[in-house]
Amino acid sequence: MPGDVAAGLKGRDLLCLADFTPSEIMETITAAVELKERHRRGLTPPLLAGRTVGLIFHKASTRTRISFEVAVLQLGGHSLFMAGDTQMSRGESIADTGRVLSRYLDAIVVRTFAQSDIEELAAWADVPVINALTDLQHPCQVLADLLTVYEKKGRLAGLKLAYVGDGNNMAHSLLIGGAKVGMRVAVATPPAYGPDPLVIEKARAAAGEGGGTVQILEDPKEAVREADVVVTDVWASMGREEEREWRSRVFPPYQVNERLVAGARPDFLFLHCLPAHRGEEVTAGIIDGPHSVVWDEAENRLHVQKALLALLLQGGIS
Repeated sequence: MPGDVAAGLKGRDLLCLADFTPSEIMETITAAVELKERHRRGLTPPLLAGRTVGLIFHKASTRTRISFEVAVLQLGGHSLFMAGDTQMSRGESIADTGRVLSRYLDAIVVRTFAQSDIEELAAWADVPVINALTDLQHPCQVLADLLTVYEKKGRLAGLKLAYVGDGNNMAHSLLIGGAKVGMRVAVATPPAYGPDPLVIEKARAAAGEGGGTVQILEDPKEAVREADVVVTDVWASMGREEEREWRSRVFPPYQVNERLVAGARPDFLFLHCLPAHRGEEVTAGIIDGPHSVVWDEAENRLHVQKALLALLLQGGIS
């Protein structure tokens, strides 16, 4: 029952989409659809009234920070933004930080480098911890991606999603999240830049759970062939900017351009988590063209994060 699924999310963490069942991912997406419609009618409920959400960001952010702050505000709560200025920067342990913040906050949203750090924080915190991006995973972004595809296509199961580019945190979360909801996920990367093998194992387990499939490829044309959704990301993720010059020599065959997407379905959608570098991982004609839904995708960060906060703190959106 949907109500039982929602109630089962109360008090949980989201560190990786492997943490959620297929039903829980779909519950989050359908809750986001409902909250988005309510907001457009001026009926956003104060589900977080009296609640405070802490935002710890050790990396730069535009969409994630603003969408979380606005999400908390629209739901009647209060957010506290902490850049790198907690006592962790002076050596306080992650465990002690988690125990202390749990006495003040109702949830903690973290953007940091190591996945192990956010996992340690969640192990010691007594309130929900949400992964706002690590080097290994970007689950909130992929929930917004899945919401966008669901809105445009009316379904997720059975669709083919092709990711072309670096085997980074976006590739990882798309593999797991897409497989969980029954999509056929194909990821094409240069030979030395593929997804983490442990993530591939998780994605294959997710495919068994949700009915999807997983392909790890080197040929971008094969990945994009008959794709319903085409996704890419920057060639050098945050923290790897020093590799940008070298990567600019390796990745051009993986640019999403008009020639590559000629093999996709005629009504394919193009997604990009942003920021984008036109002329590098994607041409302007694609990201600014008729197949692009990147601005809806960016907006949907707000709605899916409202749903996620309401479910993890309240166990529902009513």
